[in-house]
Amino acid sequence: MSSDLLDGKTAIVAGAAGGLGNAIARAFAGAGATVVLSDLPGDGLDAATAAIGGGASAFACDVTDESQVQALVQHAVETHGGLDSMVACAGVASVAPIVQMSLTEWRRVLAVDLDGVFLCTKHAGAAMAAAGGGTIINIASIKAFGGSPATAHYGAAKAGVVSLTKSAAIEMRPFNVRVNAICPGWVQTDMIASNRDALEALLPMTFDEYIGHIQGRLGEPAEIADIAVFLASERSRFSSGSAYVVDGGATASLV
Repeated sequence: MSSDLLDGKTAIVAGAAGGLGNAIARAFAGAGATVVLSDLPGDGLDAATAAIGGGASAFACDVTDESQVQALVQHAVETHGGLDSMVACAGVASVAPIVQMSLTEWRRVLAVDLDGVFLCTKHAGAAMAAAGGGTIINIASIKAFGGSPATAHYGAAKAGVVSLTKSAAIEMRPFNVRVNAICPGWVQTDMIASNRDALEALLPMTFDEYIGHIQGRLGEPAEIADIAVFLASERSRFSSGSAYVVDGGATASLV
């Protein structure tokens, strides 16, 4: 990816301490953007920011708290003179069959994975509309398009993210704000690693065999980050309201 695609741009990446969010923050910085990394305090945010260096800065934020999301956007605008891109990547996951899932766990996943994206879209969108334009990139999942055992809460949240993205794109078009979603397949992150054993217990084969069957291999976070850079750049200027599936072919087959 070109090192100057995002020159002069300011971006917030929510959920940037690790995983996909961290890869996206690093890719944005590498493409010339000034990046505000956001995550929960104590989750490695300062270390992640220091590793990027340059003009990157950290801002602790719980995306389920509207006042904190509003403060995050305000920080970017006041500190850097504006906000060009928001990447809503903060997310959580767990494994539990519906009949065993607590309402508390259902709400926890929906709060972070859907409410958090809504709040990032709402407040970044308002700031961008007032300034004359920008790009919002929401991280969804291929689970938005089909069910799977023991992840109903996660899939429901990600399906909501895709629908939210499309509605926001329509609403924000008059203000020159583009809104897109990225729907990754299985990617090598700590989220996958921490749930691997629980997922494997539900499969008729090993986890590695399953991944090999549906998409060949686990994706790399950088492969998702490249798509995010593209969507934040002028190269995607005619794209809005789309859900970009990046899954190594996992959703291409019915068998």
